Amino acid sequence: MSVMVLILRLALAFITLLALTRLMGRKEISQMTFFNFISAISIGTIGASLAIDSTLSVRNGLIALIAWSAFTIALGYLDIKSKPVRTAIEGQPLIVIRNGKIMENELRKTRLDMDALHVLLRKKNVFSVSDVDYAIFETDGTLSVLKHQAKQPLTKGDSNTPLKTANISSIPTAVINDGKVNSQNLKKLDLDQKWLDQQLKGAGITSVADVFYAEIQKDGSLYIDTNDDVLH
Repeated sequence: MSVMVLILRLALAFITLLALTRLMGRKEISQMTFFNFISAISIGTIGASLAIDSTLSVRNGLIALIAWSAFTIALGYLDIKSKPVRTAIEGQPLIVIRNGKIMENELRKTRLDMDALHVLLRKKNVFSVSDVDYAIFETDGTLSVLKHQAKQPLTKGDSNTPLKTANISSIPTAVINDGKVNSQNLKKLDLDQKWLDQQLKGAGITSVADVFYAEIQKDGSLYIDTNDDVLH
């Protein structure tokens, strides 16, 4: 394939892709759902083949691009008109925090761990799970967050053992994650297992294994999320 033919094919592929993506609408790039992801990869691959694959004729490449784009537009139309089709294609948003409680089962469905959830929350300028009333994991992979101002009931004043405040972190610090104590973080805050057990006992929790997640707030209070959350 000569350089001139390559340039012509590249120009044709670019113009065709631009025209077809404009026809498919802005949703294709603004909301990267499962369907949009597959569609974008497929159209990009076909466009690249049209541009540089000499074994693929220009006619067949254009037919493949137009046919795939038409298929994408048709499914997009069904997506708008039919909720069952929309659910089958894109899935449904999942509530991962409800009324300030982490929904462990829903979190597992999203394939998110607590570290990944914290990253998404920080992108929303939320540095503590206890600040969240609702968090919804959207079908495009983003997290929608609704904050609340309610304070957690368990504070350092609820325990007979005073909390040393000298080493309290400037950001909330996890001390229990999925039923396991983070001894390193406790040590950084100049706390120990005995103090943690007392806090859990004050909250009516007899075993660390019953706690999905717990973190110490900036003011020294302890946020606790148990393993028994149920989504109604």
